[in-house]
Amino acid sequence: MALLDVLQKEMVTAMKARDEVRLSAVRMVKAALMKEKVDSMKELDEAAEIRVLNSLMKQRLEAAGMFRKGGREEQAAKEESELKIIESFLPAAATEEEIAAAIGAALAETGVTSLKQMGAVVSTAKAKLAGKPVDGKALADKVRARLS
Repeated sequence: MALLDVLQKEMVTAMKARDEVRLSAVRMVKAALMKEKVDSMKELDEAAEIRVLNSLMKQRLEAAGMFRKGGREEQAAKEESELKIIESFLPAAATEEEIAAAIGAALAETGVTSLKQMGAVVSTAKAKLAGKPVDGKALADKVRARLS
């Protein structure tokens, strides 16, 4: 079932349960996906949906951090609850073993040995992990550690 259909059903469920936080988060996700669909002028594939969800998650993390820094704990908690709801729509994250295997395969495929060419390894590893949400910064840190 397409993610937009799942979101529509979740919206109905949240409305019936009068769960305002979930309803708000699901509407936000649906709006972001619809905007991406309109902007690209084509149906979204799974990779595009994951990209949009990852973007929303990153925004929520940054916002929660900024709210905490500003002493607004209640707003930070709201952002984190939205983050958990967004995460529930993502497929299972890549395991440490899968990430390590993808990095190893990317290193073998690209033949990179220096940190200057690290970007090629990261992009190849991301391509190998397509369909699974991966934190780009964490992946880059692991590649950097492997090349050091």
